[in-house]
Amino acid sequence: MHRIRRAVAAAALLLVTTAACVAAQTTVILVRHAEKAAEPADDPPLTREGQARAQRLAEYLRDAGVDAIYSTAYARTTETAKPLADRIGVPITPAPLQGGIAASARELATRLRNHRNQTVLVVGHSNTIGPVIEALGAPRIPPIADEDFENLFIVIITADGTASLVRARF
Repeated sequence: MHRIRRAVAAAALLLVTTAACVAAQTTVILVRHAEKAAEPADDPPLTREGQARAQRLAEYLRDAGVDAIYSTAYARTTETAKPLADRIGVPITPAPLQGGIAASARELATRLRNHRNQTVLVVGHSNTIGPVIEALGAPRIPPIADEDFENLFIVIITADGTASLVRARF
């Protein structure tokens, strides 16, 4: 079952990335950080399972043409983004966190729209991924459960600003 899910996610990503390149669209890939430790409560690192998921993410996205990576400054998000950043040589750009979740999501969406004709990875949190997707103009997603770490959302923004959403798992 895990292999099927991985194959479907890889196929969806390949289709989206290919379509984005052909039609000069902006592709934004959004994931929640991988599994985190319980302590320290304010900024926990990834667990071994989380580190393995971060490595899988890097493997899945290594040929996706990621041009930029955004992550909040927390250990769990930067540790999720780091394997891909190291593999493809793209620095991790801090995502804005000022003014609350809605304001931060709008600011990040503005920055992401400036990556015209590029592919961008965003690593966030269960309560920030949805607002960023919505701020990009894509359909609203249901809340991400606290124990759910395998969602991979792909927002495709066309040249006219229209956004569509693909959901996969990794």
